Amino acid sequence: MLSPNHSAFALETGTDEAGRGCLAGPVTAAAVILPIDFQNELLNDSKQLSEKNRFKLKPIIESQAVCYAVTHLEPKIIDEINILNASIKAMQESILKLNPTPEYIIVDGNRFKPLNNIPYSCIIKGDSKYLSIAAASILAKTYRDEYMDKIHEEFPMYNWKKNKGYPTPEHREAIRKYGTTKYHRMSFRLLPEQLELEF
Repeated sequence: MLSPNHSAFALETGTDEAGRGCLAGPVTAAAVILPIDFQNELLNDSKQLSEKNRFKLKPIIESQAVCYAVTHLEPKIIDEINILNASIKAMQESILKLNPTPEYIIVDGNRFKPLNNIPYSCIIKGDSKYLSIAAASILAKTYRDEYMDKIHEEFPMYNWKKNKGYPTPEHREAIRKYGTTKYHRMSFRLLPEQLELEF
């Protein structure tokens, strides 16, 4: 079972992102504050969940959370500030949208930057340890998937509906054949034979 809270604060937010390793589309982050007594058998380890169960949990999280927020950061910003900074920025922007303001932040992973003097902890594999991070990971993933499905209509040849922008052989082949779009991250190694870009 996942733990409800990491800190002694009632208003603790979990935050996570989706889409870091993608070649196209935004990096999407979510922040969620859950009620202290929140329980859900299905919300156990988001990594193990099927797409069907993620979309089943999405409205449950949204209706039962104290508050939640989601942020998409576009490829242009990712290219300007790099993917790590963009991931952190997306998480921070999500947290800033929360009302009430959280008293404590728990972050999935090992990197974060201070935000408005709110104390925080970085937790490796946090989405398999804490309910609020698991909930944030589900919202980030489902909102991003919906976004990718939408832009798929604009550029169906890349099949983002299926690969969600990740570097599948099919996605790379489409880049080779059709070139890039405004949704591609130009600072990423889009094709294996490209020279490594210095960050």
